[in-house]
Amino acid sequence: MQIENSYKKIFEENKKWVEKKKDENPYFFAHLAEEQNPDYLYIGCSDSRVHANEIMGLAPGEVFVHRNIANMVVNSDLNILSVINYAVEHLHVKYIIVCGHYGCGGVKAAMKPRNLGILNPWLRNVRDVYRLHEDELDAITDMESRYDRLVELNVYEQCLNVIKIAEVQKSYLEKGYPRVAGWVYGLKDGILHDLQIDFKKELNRVQKIYDLTKEE
Repeated sequence: MQIENSYKKIFEENKKWVEKKKDENPYFFAHLAEEQNPDYLYIGCSDSRVHANEIMGLAPGEVFVHRNIANMVVNSDLNILSVINYAVEHLHVKYIIVCGHYGCGGVKAAMKPRNLGILNPWLRNVRDVYRLHEDELDAITDMESRYDRLVELNVYEQCLNVIKIAEVQKSYLEKGYPRVAGWVYGLKDGILHDLQIDFKKELNRVQKIYDLTKEE
């Protein structure tokens, strides 16, 4: 009964929200229904505590959003590849942001040597990040600090995965955008941390092997 009441309350709260928005701006929904033109694609974690619009201080329509467990950019995932293609080719976003968060359950699960069933193939991508940076991570003796660092390194590697995508490379070389940035959000303080990834440097490094801008 409690969950049913909670479910029904969602629609009550929705009506209150609609009225509040109309009071603030009578044309809010008319403007919202117009074609979206966001400058940002946000790739984040599915964690229910992290919402792109709110933490970025942006209004609806200002950020295109994709979320999955542990904010992964996997080259066999047609879902995220389609999102990136649409964001670059049709929305012409200026930034693609990969945003992880401290306290990520997906990253923490990947740190444990445990069979997690259907999650195994997905979390293997995070475990691969650990393998790539094994020496640095194993040198961190405090487990919480090691956990936080893996969150950061996972964001970094997913940014590289974005840069490897042909549409991203081609669009940047032709138009000067999108740039790729990596952030980590702090659940305990609400602060966004920019990892200061040198996009041009990483693009040049990636293109030595993953240059997909040339046509046959």
